[in-house]
Order: sequence, then C-alpha cells, then structure tokens
Amino acid sequence: MGHRELLLEIGTEEIPAKFMGPALEQMERLARQALADHRIDFVSLATYGTPRRLVLYATGVAERQHDLMEEVKGPARKAAFDPDGNPTKAAQGFARSQGVAVEGLVVKSTPSGDYVFAIKKAVGMDSAQVLPGILSGVVLGLSFPKPMRWADKEFKFARPIRWILALYGRDVVPVAIADLEAGRNSFGHRFVADDPIMIDDPQRYFSQIRAAYVVVDPEERRRVIQEQLTGLAAAEGGKVESDDELLEEITFLVEYPTALCGGFDPEFLKLPREVLITPMKEHQRYFPVVDRNGGLLPKFISVRDGLPDYIEIVRIGNEKVLRARLEDARFFYEEDVKTPLADHVEKLKKVLYQENLGTVHDKVERVVRLSGFLTGCIGLKQADKETVEKASYLAKADLVTSMVFEFPELQGIMGSYYARAQGEREGVCSAIREHYLPRFAEDELPETPAGTVVSIADKMDTIVGCFAVGIQPTGSQDPYALRRQALGICRIILGHDLNLSLDRLITEAYQNYSGRIKAKLNQDETRKEVGEFFKQRIRNILADQGFRYDVVEAVLASGFDNLRSVQNRVEALADFMNRPEFAALVTAFTRAGNLARNLPASAGDVTVNPGLFADEVETRLYENLNQARKRVSEDLKRENYDQALRTIASLRDAIDHFFDGVMVMVDDPEIRQNRLGLLQQVSALVLPVADLSKISG
Repeated sequence: MGHRELLLEIGTEEIPAKFMGPALEQMERLARQALADHRIDFVSLATYGTPRRLVLYATGVAERQHDLMEEVKGPARKAAFDPDGNPTKAAQGFARSQGVAVEGLVVKSTPSGDYVFAIKKAVGMDSAQVLPGILSGVVLGLSFPKPMRWADKEFKFARPIRWILALYGRDVVPVAIADLEAGRNSFGHRFVADDPIMIDDPQRYFSQIRAAYVVVDPEERRRVIQEQLTGLAAAEGGKVESDDELLEEITFLVEYPTALCGGFDPEFLKLPREVLITPMKEHQRYFPVVDRNGGLLPKFISVRDGLPDYIEIVRIGNEKVLRARLEDARFFYEEDVKTPLADHVEKLKKVLYQENLGTVHDKVERVVRLSGFLTGCIGLKQADKETVEKASYLAKADLVTSMVFEFPELQGIMGSYYARAQGEREGVCSAIREHYLPRFAEDELPETPAGTVVSIADKMDTIVGCFAVGIQPTGSQDPYALRRQALGICRIILGHDLNLSLDRLITEAYQNYSGRIKAKLNQDETRKEVGEFFKQRIRNILADQGFRYDVVEAVLASGFDNLRSVQNRVEALADFMNRPEFAALVTAFTRAGNLARNLPASAGDVTVNPGLFADEVETRLYENLNQARKRVSEDLKRENYDQALRTIASLRDAIDHFFDGVMVMVDDPEIRQNRLGLLQQVSALVLPVADLSKISG
C-alpha cells in the first residue's frame, strides 16, 4: 500500500496568542482520532502555527483505508440449524438482516456455547475520497473561547479565514469551509513577503514558507526568541529573568522574530520595581533586563515581527512609547504618595464590591472584625494584633489610587509601597502586600503573621458572603474565584500548621454579614455548603499529595473541621497501613461496626452494664477498651495519631476472642443490647481518627 504526505494550512487574520496553544492541541487530537476512526494509517502527525495560520502535517498517510472485518453474533447453533444441518428461519432471518448469504454463516464456540456468526467485510476506499470529510471535520471541530462570525456567514472561527491550503501528496484535497475552497496557495509574512506561494508538494512547504519569512514551528520560534533575549541581555551585562507566560505569548504574536534592545532614563529606577516592570510586561510585552543580582537595569528587550531592517527606527519608537508609559507611572506614584492611605479608606464607601454584599468599605469593616477574631484563635502577641488591625484596615485602600486604577494587577503591592513611604511599620506594609497571596495554585504563601491572618479573613469573607447570597461556583463558572480562594485558605492553614476550626471561622464570617445583606441561605445552610466546598478542596489537595482515595475518604468521614488534624491523620493512617497488623485491625473494627448497626436508632449511645457479662471474654474486652480509651484520649489531645492507632490496634486480640467466645445476637434482648453496646464503643474508639469501613481491600 502506497503512502503520501498530508498538509492542511488554515490561513486567518491574526489569532489571539492565548488561543493558539489550545487550538493546536485540539487540531492534533482531532486529526489523530479522525484518521484512526477512518482506518487510515500514518507514520507521524504534528501541528504548527503562527498568528496567521494553523498547520497540520502528517507523514506516511496510507493511500487506502484498511478493509473492515466485522463479526456479528447471531442465534445459538441449536436454534440456527435443525438436526439435519439445514438452516432454520432464525438463521435465514439473521443472515438477511446482516446482508450476508445464509451459506456464509459460521459456527464458533464461545464460553456460553456454540453460536452462528455473520462475517461482514467492508472494502476500504481510497484515502483521497475520505480525506475531504476528515479535514473538514477537523476544522469544524475546533473550538475557541470567543469565536467570531464575519460577513453574513453562520460559520464561526477564532478569526476570519482567508485561505485554505490542503494537499495530499501533490493533489489538492477538495475541502470547502466558509465559502472558501482549498487550493495549493499559501502566503508569507504579511509585511515582508505577502505574495501567494504555490506549494506543489507538502514536503517543500516548510522550506518555501521559511523563504517567505515565516517560522511556522512555534518551538523553533520560542528557541530563537530565547537565544536572542539571552544574547542581547548579555551584551548589556545582564540577563532576562524567566517568564514562560510572556515568552509563550510573544511566540504566538510573531511569525519571524527579531529582538532588539532599548533603554530608558535611569532616573526611572527610583520608582518601585513593579511600577517599571508592569508597564513593560503587561502593556508593551517587553522583557526587563536585570543585573547578575536581579537588580533592574535601564534596559528592555522587545521582539519585532519581521526583519532587522530599520531596527534602529523601531528601537527609538519603542523607547518613546515606554517613556510615555513610565512618565505616567511616575506621575501616578508621586501623586498617590501625597495622600495618606488612611484617607483613601473613606473613599471605598463609593466603590461597589458586589451588588448584594455592599461596598468595599463594608468589606474592610468585616475583614477587620474577622481578622481580630482570627488573632484570638491563633494566639498572636499583642504587637502582632496591632499590626493585624492596622493592616486589615488599610489593605484595600490602594484600590482608589491612580496607580492601581491604571494597573489593577498592582493592588496590594502599591499599598505596601505607599504605607512604607508614609512611615507605617514594616509588618503592616508586608501584610498589605501579602493578603492577596496566594494568587494562584503554586503561588507563594504569606509569610508574616499579620499577612497570614488578613489573607485568610479576606478570602473567607468573600466565600461566605457569596455563598450566603447564592453566588456559588457551578461547573466551569466561578466569577469570584471562590475555588482559588478556598484552596488558598487551605494551603495557608496547612503551610503554617495553624490550629483553626473551619466551622467557627465560617460562622464568624457569616455573623459579620448578619442583618446587613439579603441572604438566600441562613447561617446553618451556609455553614453546611461552605463546609462541603472546603471538603472538596482538601480532598483534592490530599489526592495531589499522592494519598490513596480510600484513605482520604476514611479520614474525611471522621471530620474535616481542623485541616491540620486532617493532614496529620491521613499521614498517620497511610503509614500505619504498611504494618502487618493493619489488615486484621480493619477486619475486626469493621465487623464490630457492622454488628453495632443492629442497635435501633432510638437506643442512642448504650451504657454497657458489666453485670450482664456472661463470659470472661466480655470482661476482658471491656477492661481493655476502658484502658485503651484513656490512652487514646491523651494521644488525640497531643495529636499523636500514630500512637493512637497503635493503642487501638492493641485491642485486636481482645476483639477476636470476644467474637470467638460469645454470640452477639442472642435471644435475650438485654444481653444482646449490652453486647451490641460494647461493640458500639469499640467501633467509636477509632472514629476520631478515621472511619475504617471506608478502607477498600
């Protein structure tokens, strides 16, 4: 069977950089699946792309589909043939329904007996006949966050499609999308070589498109950009700090990268570092240059899409644009520091936080109260309490400054600079900056006690308020980033080993709203739903740490109010499971728990009466249980869960002897209930650590 190369290029207007990576992944996945579904072999398949094109290239694509052999099971042999071997009506009807001759039916043995099978064969078609549908399906199957329609077309795509190149070997694949028919023409760089390029053979595509100043492979563009950044920065005696997100964006903003180095007035270096870096990166997509110690140099590197021709003019233009940005930033900063942060707090009364939750000033008041509650829970020193009070009051003040209005990503950061410039103590400045941490899953945690407290209080206030008024994450929708904020609280508590009750914290946060909002959920409903929300977050955290699902569920079933306790119990149980006595322990306690369920619900916690014991094994288990209960109680107070499990495991022999020596479900109701009550207490002993019935075999 022969084979050819397959090429598909979708030429478009510039696609947003953030769309490109996911689109290329989709394109490859769809193509691989479609070729497999249509029984067309290929040797390799990859996707490439620039802002103006999405490219699919496959090698060794077979010229014909595989033949399809299919076996369809029919009636049993006894039903299909009479004693003389003649086909019955059942066999004839089955053959007819499958489109085969009755003489073509075969008998095969299966585990359930002998059955007749129809062997159906579909002869594969030429790939050239199938590929138009495959490639059309790939294009139509691509999805984008914000697709566009253009002209009067119903078709949607990331950006309007301007040309389609589709070749199978030297032949054009007749693909038609959005009134465009595929041909063999491509186009080079828009500003350098935008004339049509005729592609006769897919194997020549990459060299021809490169000659037209298009580097179609994003990995090659990324590598070229990185090499240029490194070289230009080194020439200035510095380096470019790693920024994968910005590098990825630039990679998908250009087709032919040419980097250049520009500079700015060193006087701007007197401004805070973030005030310089943010306009460079976020607004201009420039790479700042730093010295060997990480100090900012008055240099930047920009990446041009095109040739190095007239690069000096481009550099001067970039410098002018950046200078204007930095002049604005300096003006904002100098104006902002003239007003004390405390004076900005009053302005927050005019800033709406959320229509059902009041203003940002309302939020500040709640966070101050909740932070005060947390300082008592954690047991902070008086100096730290004063720092928390001041930091929680000033934490949102920079939201109404000119700098943060222009650069919202600097919230908290600018507040810390302004607080420092106005003489606030360092702990307050750090806490203002840290209270937004962590901003994402792998972000750093707040380090200072005050930053830790205000961060938890701010996030919990948001979560509880949103749940109370009915704003809860649904599916992929989470407009207030509640999942991220709950995960942040969990990470902070675990990262700083805080002894906190989630339930008390949720309750306190809700009470700060009480009477001030129109809540859809009452306090108990909110506590329950927010608690379950956090339960899922801690479940995910523990799963990411590599703990078995059943171990996590066993521990969570015993309570998750104290996250530090949850973490410690999971670790202790996971470790204890590696010991030889664990399996027998689970069996014994699971049996005790299962039998204890025979107690009627009205019985509650049964008081065991030793006077009803009829056998020595009952007495021994009762005495051992009482001794173990005291030791376990002390172990739990010290959060020594490993030792608690060891103590519990010491009951195994007494439990086994009990089951061997007496029948629990005797006819005498008083003795039966007494024995069930004893097993109830045995089962309850391990529950503060984990529900062992959740452990799978």
